[in-house]
Amino acid sequence: MTSTIRARLSWLGWFAMGAALAAAMLWLVYQLPPVRYRLEWRLDYASGIVRGWLRPGDTLPVPAGASHLIATPTAAPSASPTQGPPATPGPTATPAPTPTPLPDKVQLPSPAWEKQDWNNCGPATLAMALRFYGWAGDQFDISDLLKPDRGDKNVNVEELVYYVRTRAGWLGAEFRVGGDIETLKRFLAAGYPVMVEKGFILDPSDGGGGWAGHYLLLTGYDEREGIFIAQDSNPGTGGPDRRVSYAELDEGWQAFNRVYILIFPAGERGGIENLLGADRDPDANRERALEVARAEIEADPEDAFAWFNLGSNLVYFERYGEASRAFDTAITLGLPWRFTRYQFGPYIAYFNQGRFQDVIDLADATLFRTSKAEESLLWRGWARYRLGDVNGAVEDFRSALEINPNYLDAQYALDYLGFSR
Repeated sequence: MTSTIRARLSWLGWFAMGAALAAAMLWLVYQLPPVRYRLEWRLDYASGIVRGWLRPGDTLPVPAGASHLIATPTAAPSASPTQGPPATPGPTATPAPTPTPLPDKVQLPSPAWEKQDWNNCGPATLAMALRFYGWAGDQFDISDLLKPDRGDKNVNVEELVYYVRTRAGWLGAEFRVGGDIETLKRFLAAGYPVMVEKGFILDPSDGGGGWAGHYLLLTGYDEREGIFIAQDSNPGTGGPDRRVSYAELDEGWQAFNRVYILIFPAGERGGIENLLGADRDPDANRERALEVARAEIEADPEDAFAWFNLGSNLVYFERYGEASRAFDTAITLGLPWRFTRYQFGPYIAYFNQGRFQDVIDLADATLFRTSKAEESLLWRGWARYRLGDVNGAVEDFRSALEINPNYLDAQYALDYLGFSR
């Protein structure tokens, strides 16, 4: 070996050692909370863009086991006493009371606005809703319990309601689906702000752009202008007292089955139930939402969101075969790739139909571009378990708990298999 070659090898060795030391120092610096806080979201956005390049496509992949498109909506269940045609009123029947007309304009006091942290629109919006009733906390009091990892990109409706019921017991919380504009106005006119979850389009520079989900707190409306007043925790999409047209809200709201969250003083539950009317019964509410989805499919058989809502409402009634076909149709028509970051009905339906590989494939697609999605990890783990891959299942359950140590479903799964964290 010549002296020149030895010198080059020595130089390469020193270079590799220096690079390794520099990388280690950068990693240690990154672990400092102020540095991590500023860089983590930027690295995640860059990663999202790169992953989009590696696996391009704006929609979820169609499961291999998907059935053919359904030509017409799933038939309604056989008639029951609450589903049959209304009885003809007799001579002594009391006419239904005429609804009290709503005011043309309502503006509730706007709670102190809070700018959301990264991936924190759910906790930030809930914080504003609670603040309306005198709560003194902020979004981090909520996210510390519901999503301790800032990279966790979703807090679902059930989790937000759970927080209110367990951490703010002097307040009540309920959610329903299948809402409409008049329902929102009715609660606002009665003095109650309303949380909704809706879709919107991200800027291409924001994690690759495309469709995403977002929470808003509605605090007023103006009938003449056809707008809601919303508290938007994201200054880039609106900020405080944002004006949202009825049409814009409903278009984005449909993707989430038109879900809405009500928060109210616990002693006013009776008034809330009166305002809910027939929707006070969750089963009746879901039946009505089911019919809304069917009607929208009849009007537009290629409405993927309507098909997904049909599947979600069928899952509620544990009609998993029909739900699976509805989800197959929605995904085949085309759902945004972020969709299963927020809603998990296909996992539940496919799993209960024994379509375990479809669960895994859908979770893989979600996790490739949204790595910190504990619900996808949970359902992929259960599917792996049913296919005999116990080690893979345990790995997924533990990964879910690394993201969210408070995720009771993942802890139950590990306990069921007889493993510790």
